[in-house]
Amino acid sequence: MKVFVTLLLLLTLGVTDTYSRQRGSTPDYGAVINEAYRLYKNEPGGKNADYIPFLAKVNSDMYGIVIITKEGKIFQVGETKFEFGIESIEKVFTLCMAMELFGDSVILQKIGADQTGLPFNSVPAIELNGQKPSNPLVNAGAMATTSLLTSYFGKADAWSKVNAYFAKFAGRELPVLDELYKSEAATNQHNQAIAMLLKSYGYMYDDPLYACDFYTKQCSYGVNTRDLAIMAGTLANGGVNPITKERLIKEKYVPKVLAIMGTTGLYETTGDWMFKVGLPGKSGVGGGIISVVPGRFAIAVFSPPLDKAGNSVRAQEAIKYISDKLAANIYSGR
Repeated sequence: MKVFVTLLLLLTLGVTDTYSRQRGSTPDYGAVINEAYRLYKNEPGGKNADYIPFLAKVNSDMYGIVIITKEGKIFQVGETKFEFGIESIEKVFTLCMAMELFGDSVILQKIGADQTGLPFNSVPAIELNGQKPSNPLVNAGAMATTSLLTSYFGKADAWSKVNAYFAKFAGRELPVLDELYKSEAATNQHNQAIAMLLKSYGYMYDDPLYACDFYTKQCSYGVNTRDLAIMAGTLANGGVNPITKERLIKEKYVPKVLAIMGTTGLYETTGDWMFKVGLPGKSGVGGGIISVVPGRFAIAVFSPPLDKAGNSVRAQEAIKYISDKLAANIYSGR
């Protein structure tokens, strides 16, 4: 009888946890991320990005998880203070700034919003998709988006304006990791070629090599896992920073940003990601991934070893676990 009662209690607790949102109770975010940390801490898969020398040297054992609710409550476990390269996650917030300045129709016309189905630095994707960038979350589209900003502000003011906007998302000024920037700038000839190709097709809106360097510098921002959670939490909170309470992007544009994250945020594996996890996300080859549960919370995970597409292996596993445990899949209707 005692065994039966114990089993019944465990089953009830599991159901209550899974459906806590529907019942109006507060999920135990701390317990969920602690379990995700424990489960995947020793995950052996993946390897650090080695085409950028700086990234190859980062300790591959580091692993941290942060959840922030739309109200600004933070739950964290593991390595959440180490500053790593934001890399391609910056593309989301460059897009936010461009969307806020120019509107969604300009982004659709001048950049695009379609998945390429090819790697993030693909040149054939440009040729196969109407000789245009396709979307703001691949390298071609990110540089084109950056060129919109640099052209608008001018070389004298562009960096200070963009830097200030990113600082508002993170709630602090983000440093540029000089060693990472120099490492990337010395090895970014492929991106330079993409920028020049876009210029030839009329989809680069400022000096292409300047825009490429500016984009490289943005990718070299140093962030920690907590920073990324707050930045993603701003999107979960409809465009208002959950800590500072400052609006950074109009609420009507947030679904547009999340839609692009949901179609191309993890590059050519985004379809698999949405099938398994069901959350808009964005990865970076520095080892970070952010995911957004609109109107509820955001997740940031850091772990340097990547899969072949450039997405953190541990971070993907952790976010999938969290999404399942907290019934967060945006397609579930729960």
